[in-house]
Amino acid sequence: MFLKTLISTPAIPKIVKTPFLTASHKTLHFLKHPLTSRAYMSSSSPDPIAAGESPTQPCTDGGGSSEDVIVQYVVLRRDLIDTWPLGSVVTQGCHASVAALWAHKDHPDTLNYCSDLNIDSMHKVTLEVKGETQLRDISKKLDANGIKHKLWIEQPENFPTCLATRPCPKSQVAPLFKKLKLCK
Repeated sequence: MFLKTLISTPAIPKIVKTPFLTASHKTLHFLKHPLTSRAYMSSSSPDPIAAGESPTQPCTDGGGSSEDVIVQYVVLRRDLIDTWPLGSVVTQGCHASVAALWAHKDHPDTLNYCSDLNIDSMHKVTLEVKGETQLRDISKKLDANGIKHKLWIEQPENFPTCLATRPCPKSQVAPLFKKLKLCK
């Protein structure tokens, strides 16, 4: 009886790693499916590799090349990092990031950035500025260059703690941030 039950139990599907090269990085990556990737959990989502398609999506707003990675920049204040609990500063960055995504949820770059194929490989760059003045300056610079972003204003204190851009092609936004340091 036990042997019969064991034999008639359906096999557990194996996790298969499928290699692919991204157009923007020329790097070998692996997609895990069918159990571990959101892209393959829904029966309505076809397997793009089986269909012969590339798992990367080109930029659709005309601003970047098809090999231009979509990235979201988050800028935190060093003075707060040094004086607040780390979790509180991280939370501020999360607020700004989500607010920027939500405000631009229908933009083609945001849709691409949050698509089933890209959700597990988002690109974010977290930078730091010295304090409030520098944060406001970078916000003005982004406005002047037409880069949509969210300057997070903490309430009820009513002061800016960080900012996050909407997802954009890296070539469009990286030059505006080149003087800032990576947050460490």
